[in-house]
Amino acid sequence: MTQVKRYTLLSACLALLVMLLPFHTMAAPNDAYHFGFKKGKNGKLASIAQEPFYAIVKKQEAVFLGDTSKKELYLTFDNGYENGYTSQVLDVLKQKKVPAIFFVTGQYIKDQPELLKRMVQEGHLIGNHSWHHPDLTKVNDVRLKEELEKVKTEVATITGQKEMRWLRPPRGIFSEQTLAKSRELGYTNVFWSVAYMDWMVDKQKGRQYAYDKVMSQLHPGAVILLHSVSKDNAEALGQIIDDARKQGYEFKSMDQLKVKNW
Repeated sequence: MTQVKRYTLLSACLALLVMLLPFHTMAAPNDAYHFGFKKGKNGKLASIAQEPFYAIVKKQEAVFLGDTSKKELYLTFDNGYENGYTSQVLDVLKQKKVPAIFFVTGQYIKDQPELLKRMVQEGHLIGNHSWHHPDLTKVNDVRLKEELEKVKTEVATITGQKEMRWLRPPRGIFSEQTLAKSRELGYTNVFWSVAYMDWMVDKQKGRQYAYDKVMSQLHPGAVILLHSVSKDNAEALGQIIDDARKQGYEFKSMDQLKVKNW
């Protein structure tokens, strides 16, 4: 075999090897990902098994599911700013005796101290959504730590909640480095397995639409993401809770979720 043929064959083999390697093995630690998932239907589990970030999320013990062997649900809200509906949401949660976690930003903390106090007084958790809501993959480790520590400190000052162990990355953007660094700081990153496009306040479609979107995705161990700026969510929440319970589901606090290396 000539030297040219050997080189051509070697090049072809290397190219084939690169094509066959799993994508995540070639990813750099700070490659950015937007969290996405395959929605569950008819009680079937949501999945991220086909996503390029699967191995990273698993390695860093982030969560998007609870115990899938039990009919349990985890209700989570993202609170970047107040749009007048969080009090209504809290009223429903109090009436139905359902725990939730609210992931808050610095803007929310500064603007809504009384709502923060109410959340904690009524048995809910407050989670970290960063102070300025930046893309955490575009800030250095020092800035990332500052973003998280300021939220934790200010929430503790206002509400007395001393511990904060749950983090939701702004806009669901993350990298292996941001997951690892925040984990070093004591946080578990929380994604979701039930969600819909609910954050556009000028594109609300009514309580029935919100109800249908959430109920159609329910499955054991679901982590439900809702935005409290949504009028539809506030109006549909009571019926969602009632009908989920009729299906045998139990709502649990995020602090009851057992992080597992799934």
